[in-house]
Amino acid sequence: MPAAVVELLGRDGRVALVQRVTQWPVRIGRSPDCDVVLDDPHLAAHHAELLADAEGRTRLRLLPTRNGGSLGGRRLAAGDEAALPPGGVFQLAGSTLRLRTSADALAPEQPLVVQPVRHWALLPLLLAALLFFQWVDRWSALDADARWIQYAGSLLGPLAFVLGWAGLWSLASQIFQHRFPFKTHLRRALLVIVALQALEWLLPAVAYALSLPRLMALDGLALPVAGSVLVAWHAQLVWPGARRTLNLGIAALLVLGLGLQIGGRLEHQHLFGPPYLASLPPPALRVVTPRPASELIESLQPLQAELQRQARKDNEGADAEDGDD
Repeated sequence: MPAAVVELLGRDGRVALVQRVTQWPVRIGRSPDCDVVLDDPHLAAHHAELLADAEGRTRLRLLPTRNGGSLGGRRLAAGDEAALPPGGVFQLAGSTLRLRTSADALAPEQPLVVQPVRHWALLPLLLAALLFFQWVDRWSALDADARWIQYAGSLLGPLAFVLGWAGLWSLASQIFQHRFPFKTHLRRALLVIVALQALEWLLPAVAYALSLPRLMALDGLALPVAGSVLVAWHAQLVWPGARRTLNLGIAALLVLGLGLQIGGRLEHQHLFGPPYLASLPPPALRVVTPRPASELIESLQPLQAELQRQARKDNEGADAEDGDD
């Protein structure tokens, strides 16, 4: 018989234990005198045996056991015997195992992916940018003589949220990928959040400077689109094998959410973004020539007939109510 090993497979298909085969038959169970000892309470002391013939074929035989096993979807009970299928995967009670021999074809060696060294200052700069944006927003909403303690909630709240968000995604990576890439998840979250904050500042200034009010439609689209991109970006680290399925699912949810938002605002002139700027940037940022007030008045002339019709309708309704009284 060629050299062989028995592998214990985890739920994710990864090899959790490798036991070299030194003699045949190979006895598997919980007893210390077994060739492959497994810590599974659902296994018998001597649960099964792997038998090999002179031609190199391997068979699985179940010993006296209550929980039995399965082979290629076929259920096996105590005393049953069957040949191992190609690939050598079989199950004993709640444990999935695989027999692999030197005669089996090996997958080609995978290249070692070396992660590029990130600049050490990128993460501190992103954290500083996050705190800066939060501080300016809070400063603009407080009086000039406000105490420093009034800034604590605005600064520490978003920081705690980002750290917790990155920690949860890192835990998911630990469960599915057996690694804890906290810095990577934190970096990705900060990049998206800081970009959103910068867009929140720049978008009104550009719309005001160039007199492009429709540009503010991006304000309503930025948050759901950026959120979807961030979730997909995190998920690539957690489930890299399902990247395409996850991206399609997230894109479908994004389209559905935007469709519901449009459906709820059909009567508004602005489906996305605010209908007007709540605060105006400094006049020095104005690039285009302001339009005269007369042009605005002329543009409103087509509304005069509609306003008069609505006023007559309201007056007729009021007269009818007075007559009923």
